[in-house]
Amino acid sequence: MTNISNHIIDELKNVSGDKGWSTDKGELEAHLTEWRSRWQGRTPLLLKPASTDEISEILKICNRHGCKLVPQGGNTGLVNGSMPDESGDEILLSLKRLNKEIRIDTVNDTITADAGITVKQLQDYAQDHGRLFPLSLASEGSCTIGGIVSTNAGGVHVLRYGSTRDLTLGLEAVMPTGEIIDELSGLRKDNTGYSLSHMLIGAEGTLGIVTRATFKLYPAIRQRFVMMVGMHDVIQATALLQEAKTFAGDNISAFELIPGTGLEFIIKHIPGTTAPITTHCNWLALIEFGLISMDENFSDRMENWLEKQLLTGNIIDATIAQSEHQAQALWHLRETMSEAQKTEGASIKHDISVPISNIEAFISAANEAVETVCPDVRPVPFGHLGDGNLHYNLSQPESMDGEEFMALEKAFNDVVYDIVMDMGGSISAEHGIGKLKVDELEKRKNPAELAAMKAIKKALDPNSILNIGRILK
Repeated sequence: MTNISNHIIDELKNVSGDKGWSTDKGELEAHLTEWRSRWQGRTPLLLKPASTDEISEILKICNRHGCKLVPQGGNTGLVNGSMPDESGDEILLSLKRLNKEIRIDTVNDTITADAGITVKQLQDYAQDHGRLFPLSLASEGSCTIGGIVSTNAGGVHVLRYGSTRDLTLGLEAVMPTGEIIDELSGLRKDNTGYSLSHMLIGAEGTLGIVTRATFKLYPAIRQRFVMMVGMHDVIQATALLQEAKTFAGDNISAFELIPGTGLEFIIKHIPGTTAPITTHCNWLALIEFGLISMDENFSDRMENWLEKQLLTGNIIDATIAQSEHQAQALWHLRETMSEAQKTEGASIKHDISVPISNIEAFISAANEAVETVCPDVRPVPFGHLGDGNLHYNLSQPESMDGEEFMALEKAFNDVVYDIVMDMGGSISAEHGIGKLKVDELEKRKNPAELAAMKAIKKALDPNSILNIGRILK
């Protein structure tokens, strides 16, 4: 049952057209199930608009009737921010049919795309025109432009290129009241007042529905070097990051941290994977260098640098990819970390960031704290050491039931987030708040900042229709 009247549903169907809506249970299933099967939603109607104008009309109807609406991109989120709740009182709007147009300007080095285009499609289109769209993440084949903008996605190349916010020059979006804003000009300088686009980036669909985006492009990478190195501890990893920056400057594209435990999970559960180095290491780092112009001597200099790190004891073993196939195999180990942990059993995830200088202290303190909650818990901290963003994940003890372990989630969150805040960090680095972390944000956000956020929400969405209960209570 739903509290949304048939009259409102009929209005929404009429403006969406015959192909623009569905109530078919089979079609709805993919939109109402989170990929980890953690949450299940309900909706009386799935809307599938194919144009910005259709979305505008939909929002005008919802605003007029006070009907709640949830926008959704690729449904790859991890914080329950893009699915309707279990009440059945929220309309679901999918942006997947808004996927017709990609425009590139190779003189201005910009690319503009519909919100339903996937990140992989955008990468490929840029590559076909001799350019690089640098955002890269494990879900790039299914996550969409609207989704990465709305969550300010990070990915593995933030160290060099920044997050989605840094890549975005402007947006087209529909506001909760149905008005359309257009800041797609591709200007790098525009001081004509508030940046509405940047206010929508990371807003998780609570302030407006992103329909198109214009991004920066970069020169294509001409030479790529990928290596995996092993270390005793995290102190060595952070020291090696600084050494790599000194050696390569802007040519360092990624520096990803993988725990030895995580690698064991991958080898155990992901078919076709093997250990990249033979020496047992407590920690590994996946490092990528990318050059936009050919340098015949870089490979020799890199090998000499790596040999120096071995001789000085900064690392204990290393392997350098000798082909694109080997490079992809090394990256495959990093990209399947979450999948391997899922197969290993129940896990509790923390997408946090702290200053890079505090990474080692955070992991040490957090590992000690979570042991007090659950002895034999298996911490699996991995991720973007180059920008201070760790996925501090916890796997259940082998002897514990999964449901029993998940019941400890709040206790784990309390101790982990307390340490994060004490170290000047963030409880959400790149995944967002959604519904999962609403209470945590309310508890930990500066009151003045939280009040300002609520005032903005009230001003732009006066009838409280758009993604209610996500980010803000």
